[in-house]
Amino acid sequence: MKKVLILGGGFAGVEAAIFLRKEGFSVTLISNRDYFYIYPTSIWIPTGESKFEDICVPLKDLQKAHGFELIIDEVTAIKSKENKVYCAKETYEYEYLVVAMGSGKMKHKGSENFLSICGVPEDSLKIKDKIDALIQKGSGKIAMGFGGNPKDPSNVRGGPAFEVLFNVHNQLKKLGIRDNFELTFFAPMAEPGARMGKQALKMMDVMFNKLDIKKHFGKKITKFEEDGIVFEDESKLESDFTMFIPAGNGHDVFANSDLPLNDSGMILINDYCEVQHDFDASSETQEGICKVFAIGDSVALQGPDWRAKQGHVAEVMARNVAFNIKQMVLGSDERKGYEEHINILCVMDSGDGAAFVYRDHKGGKMIPMPFIGHWLKKGWGFYCRNSKLGKIPRIPGM
Repeated sequence: MKKVLILGGGFAGVEAAIFLRKEGFSVTLISNRDYFYIYPTSIWIPTGESKFEDICVPLKDLQKAHGFELIIDEVTAIKSKENKVYCAKETYEYEYLVVAMGSGKMKHKGSENFLSICGVPEDSLKIKDKIDALIQKGSGKIAMGFGGNPKDPSNVRGGPAFEVLFNVHNQLKKLGIRDNFELTFFAPMAEPGARMGKQALKMMDVMFNKLDIKKHFGKKITKFEEDGIVFEDESKLESDFTMFIPAGNGHDVFANSDLPLNDSGMILINDYCEVQHDFDASSETQEGICKVFAIGDSVALQGPDWRAKQGHVAEVMARNVAFNIKQMVLGSDERKGYEEHINILCVMDSGDGAAFVYRDHKGGKMIPMPFIGHWLKKGWGFYCRNSKLGKIPRIPGM
């Protein structure tokens, strides 16, 4: 039985483990934390609608359901020429390697002065504490936003920033103190959310105006301070609490590895998620070059200008890799690629409703779903957890 080593316990890594086991491989998954974190539903932790444990699925439970080996360890280096992965506790060899470790974050001066809903999971609880403290005070200024990476525009997370701010607005409204708070959405780009399409962009503007959320767009961020954000023109957005999602760049581990990277530090792959090494053709390791795959936020995603890294794309890549490795073992040339599946798909929650957002090569659309949209996303969270645990059937393609 061929052995596959997977690095990462997020959407990409867990999906790869599940489907590689379905294909009959011996699978080992290495993760630096012992739970799978459902990031899209963590938006409800700051407002207290969900508890932290609601968003976590123990990897031991997934291990039991699917039969892969689980190792909790910190990856420090990947040496594909040696077919070895170095970790804090031990070194591991592999026949096939799937890198699904996610990405690093862009560095910002004064980063200690903001928290991110897309950072380490525990930050969601700290965000809740900050919001609760301002509610206890009875008034305040709250700024939320996200950044971009000019070298890799696809590695940006804007949706959760919109969602957390909308949910906080709804929470303050329910408490009857919304008028005591100044809410501002900020971003360095002129049209944050433009990749969702023109219709979605217009509707977002309508929502900001309707909810009395101020906008601060189009100015490069210089630094974050304890009481606000400073921009390139030396203007300052005052804030009692700042939530900011930095754009992604290459994981720190990749810089300590021999994997091919783009200018942003993301792993270079082809449409089949095979890592595109540039080893010399005469190298002794040439035979093993295509035994390394990378998926999810770890990679330099190819596709249209509006492409964005999302969990469902990562899962498509993971399922394709399981198929492609099986075909390699069988000696078949059949392969499945991910680029034809590039789209933007999300249910943007506001706490009292949601909007269905979809974008593909034909264009984009945003469909309001008052009330029911919120429970639709809640239902997806239930489905995500329980389908992965094998407690309910999986919907084909999901």
